[in-house]
Amino acid sequence: MATYAIGDIQGCYRSLITLLEKINFASDDTLWLAGDLVNRGPDSLETLRFVKSLGEQAKVVLGNHDLHLLALRTGVERKLGKTLIQVMEADDCNELLDWLQLQPLLVDSEEMGFVMTHAGIPHIWDLSQAKQLANEIEQCLTSEHAVDFFHAMYGNLPSNWDSNLAGNTRLRVITNYLTRMRFIAEDGTLDFEANGGLETQPQGFKPWFEFLTQVNTRTQITGHWAALGLREGKDHIALDTGCVWGGKLTALCLDNRQITSVDSQEI
Repeated sequence: MATYAIGDIQGCYRSLITLLEKINFASDDTLWLAGDLVNRGPDSLETLRFVKSLGEQAKVVLGNHDLHLLALRTGVERKLGKTLIQVMEADDCNELLDWLQLQPLLVDSEEMGFVMTHAGIPHIWDLSQAKQLANEIEQCLTSEHAVDFFHAMYGNLPSNWDSNLAGNTRLRVITNYLTRMRFIAEDGTLDFEANGGLETQPQGFKPWFEFLTQVNTRTQITGHWAALGLREGKDHIALDTGCVWGGKLTALCLDNRQITSVDSQEI
């Protein structure tokens, strides 16, 4: 029995299957997926079907592209790219998206010493607070307020956390930290303009993980930041290695921290 974490799949189904074959993924193993199952790659539909079929073997956190797909179903007037049309037109679309909408934004294992979100937990929150705030989003997604949230989800403001925030504004800010964060200021202000590598760091900001020590003894696992690539540290392991851009898809064995990658199969 082994547990593996994998970075952003983004519809790269063939790469996912190749990677699982390489690590000899078995029926008693567990898979942690760091969000962005869909979009940009050619097989978002097959990716969703496969991950859903894993049942309890898969622990998924929602990424910004997953939330975008869920928002599109509610009629949000945003671009529906060709990579998501296949999902929206599938006979099992509602079944798949109902399942997706039940997934959390944070997965934590005290026993293993890891916590996973799509983009990271900012230094201004401890683990207990992050879990509480993630749960606010999760509760909303399973409530009658989900449609209103999806229509208010998009936007960069406010760019800083304030515990007095309320309603959909509060939920949008929490979502931005957990699913879109890259560069952050010491006071917690987020920058959404720079999305390249570390060399694109804006003045007054740092990569979010440079402010970190371990979050309540956990090592953070994230995806989201393809331009960052693989980053292995005591406090943080980044696993988005740009498969959808022709890079690699990468798995981390949580039991021994062994890294396994495969070249992108999306040709």
